[in-house]
Amino acid sequence: MALVEVRGVTKKFRKGDQEIVPLDGADLDIERGDFVSLMGPSGSGKSTLLNLLAGIDRPNDGVIRIAGSEIQDLSRSKLAAWRARHIGYIFQTHNLVPVLSAYENVELPLLLLPMSRSERRQRVETALEAVSLMDRADHYPRQLSGGQEQRVGIARAIVANPTLVVADEPTGNLDKETSEQILVLLSRLNAELGSTLLMVTHDAHAASMARRQLQLVDGKLVESNALTGHLLQRGA
Repeated sequence: MALVEVRGVTKKFRKGDQEIVPLDGADLDIERGDFVSLMGPSGSGKSTLLNLLAGIDRPNDGVIRIAGSEIQDLSRSKLAAWRARHIGYIFQTHNLVPVLSAYENVELPLLLLPMSRSERRQRVETALEAVSLMDRADHYPRQLSGGQEQRVGIARAIVANPTLVVADEPTGNLDKETSEQILVLLSRLNAELGSTLLMVTHDAHAASMARRQLQLVDGKLVESNALTGHLLQRGA
């Protein structure tokens, strides 16, 4: 059984009189320890899928099973508790709290979990060391570069040792050199810590850093190496 199983997931939105269906019976398997990238045009449903997997939104139809839990059936309170334990989210715009230090920003997810202060400290220090920012633990976001802010965001996403880390355009606001550093860091976290990663990106180079590359086509997920045949079947 895969760590992440998506079966027949459909998500619909209303925009005026128009019905938007970014996901239409989508299927997906992600094995534990995998690193998967997801590409597709703007508005194709990539971020929608991330939000469904993270339990931020719910599908109209289908099953999302992560680590044995069918999360679409959980109540709001149970879903919040499940998300705190199982999901790490890396945002494009960092979403750091400006009045908190790097250490305090990374510690935030742990405050939702039952653990001692000493255990929290150990987790935070391990996460900051993993992204090479222990020497910036007392710095505030305004004192950090964009790349350092993103590394704090990554440390925050992995600090609770989540079941799944989802990354929404993690290099979208960074220059080329800093983007490469972040991609190398994500690859290292996957290889050395065994983090299971799903990364949405518009960048083909970033996507190529993952072990598997997927694309969203007509509301369904297609392996990149199968995309050509898929398009030929459609007469493209």
